[in-house]
Amino acid sequence: MDDKKITPLVALIMGSQSDWETMKFSKETLLALKIPFVSRIISAHRTPERMYKFASEAQNNSFKIIIAGAGGAAHLPGMVASHTNLPVLGVPIESSSLKGMDSLLSIVQMPGGVPVATMSIGKPGAINAAIYAAKILSLSDQKIKNTLTNWLFKQTNNVPISPNMNND
Repeated sequence: MDDKKITPLVALIMGSQSDWETMKFSKETLLALKIPFVSRIISAHRTPERMYKFASEAQNNSFKIIIAGAGGAAHLPGMVASHTNLPVLGVPIESSSLKGMDSLLSIVQMPGGVPVATMSIGKPGAINAAIYAAKILSLSDQKIKNTLTNWLFKQTNNVPISPNMNND
């Protein structure tokens, strides 16, 4: 749904191409929930002017929520949040050296007045960020609310009551 014809509600941004391995799970979840989005690489360190322009214009570009994935120093979610009034959902990317703890601690330690909703590290965080975005959007969009309700219902019903003991 990364389509220019449909007004995107969510901006899915990341600091580098390597972050896509995690952030693609946000994309898959947004697609499943039928939420229009765009994906962009915006680095707080390597493309600071791009980041500033994106963040300061995000609300005027019809975005409602920003999902920002970042690894290592993970400044992208906080820096974007400091330049927009939109909700920013931070996804810590798992790093090879510190397993994403560096990213998590960087994103979660925002100063008072610059909030970032911080998800868990890696794939679960990317999925949860998309679901959280859907929950926020569902407050004012009945179609998204219905899609989300059905998606969550199916997820719940796919959990078996008893374990499969044939694998013993």
